Amino acid sequence: MKGIYRRFKPHVLMVFTQICYTLQYFFTEASFGRGMKPHIFVTYRHAAASLIICPIAYFLERDARPKLTWALFLEIFVLSILGVSLTLNMYFASLLYTSPTFVTAMSNTVAALTFIVAVLLRLETVDLKKARGKAKVAGTIISLAGVTTMTFYKGRPFRNLGGALIHIQGQTVHESWLKGSMFAVASTIAWSIWYIMQAYTVKRYPAQLSLTAWMCFIGCLQSAVFSVILEHKSEAWHIGFNIQLWTIIYSGAICSGLIIFIFLWCNDKKGPVFVTLFDPLATILVALLAYFVVGERMYIGSLLGGLIVIIGLYLLLWGKENDQETAGEQHELLNISSGKQQQQQQHESHEKFNILAVRLAFGN
Repeated sequence: MKGIYRRFKPHVLMVFTQICYTLQYFFTEASFGRGMKPHIFVTYRHAAASLIICPIAYFLERDARPKLTWALFLEIFVLSILGVSLTLNMYFASLLYTSPTFVTAMSNTVAALTFIVAVLLRLETVDLKKARGKAKVAGTIISLAGVTTMTFYKGRPFRNLGGALIHIQGQTVHESWLKGSMFAVASTIAWSIWYIMQAYTVKRYPAQLSLTAWMCFIGCLQSAVFSVILEHKSEAWHIGFNIQLWTIIYSGAICSGLIIFIFLWCNDKKGPVFVTLFDPLATILVALLAYFVVGERMYIGSLLGGLIVIIGLYLLLWGKENDQETAGEQHELLNISSGKQQQQQQHESHEKFNILAVRLAFGN
């Protein structure tokens, strides 16, 4: 029995993280329905995350943190714009105009967009003579086809089988589908650029939790400045003892706190591809809850496009997984000296941070 538990423990934990992310979308939508603005939510959320992560990073990486130069600080500042303040404000604004099902499905395209950016910057090679190269290209094209379908084809809504089991008071009315789609697409593009850029930064600042804490803190300040410019009324910043407060605490403590450590552990045990394979689960759970429990309308375009995106994602991940297997075989053949072993360990730590930082900054 213990053997079965140890074997499937990473699987159970990853399912748990996707359930947590699923609940976050509905909590956030309920908060928006009660009047909270997306940019204020992003500010408060990362303020809560900073209070949690900064002390942990300070004590755990006290001896491992390199000196923070002005050039490096400027680089982290730009990273915070791309990964937190700009991207997340557009991302949650898209939730205000579309639906949780659409937003979660759109987030599955980040892998494909990151692959395109990496190819354009010559950071990724594609060998079309091999199956894995064809799979990566096909997966990217299919994912983009799914995005196009979700953005420009809304289609007819499915008929609700019954009344909503849970009513979200003041639920947001999604009036501008195309506007929300544009926000979602722009946020995924910005996130993809950030994904590539932070891979370089972590080489110069290898204290991973400290870098994450810096991005949370700076992104919080950036979003606060942006929010103050948009919101001149102090009433918009008031948070009562209601769903808005619990959403902020939940997003900061659970989605940007507890789940980080789960990702670290699962990455260490199973690798980044294993973690990414569970991404579509949140999309499925959100769609089911939105339709059967909350009573939201589900449109043919969202369902069809979401399924296409998931197929493309798994094709791309299959190609990337083969890349890792090939790299592992080459490493076993060529890894003779201890210096090469150390270099491989550094590469693995960078890859693990990629997954961690992405989850923290985007929330799914």
